[in-house]
Amino acid sequence: MKTDSPDETLIPPYRCPDCGSEAGFRSRRRTFTERFLLPLFLLQPVRCGECFRRDYRLIFVKVRDRLSEAPKVGPVKPGATSNRNVA
Repeated sequence: MKTDSPDETLIPPYRCPDCGSEAGFRSRRRTFTERFLLPLFLLQPVRCGECFRRDYRLIFVKVRDRLSEAPKVGPVKPGATSNRNVA
């Protein structure tokens, strides 16, 4: 669905400077600078979905939300497997 919004002409879509991919994802803000200073300059960390390069873009650039994290597997208790018969 293509819209002819005036906002699209002012803000270019995400494009990775290394590989040229248009798949960009929001990246987690890690440091003090990224959490508190980047928003003052209207910047956000963005990661390329193809080559995984991380850089900063204006908050107005449309990128996808972060990918869901892999399911976390908790530590296995040593006594939990002692009652099972394992071949």
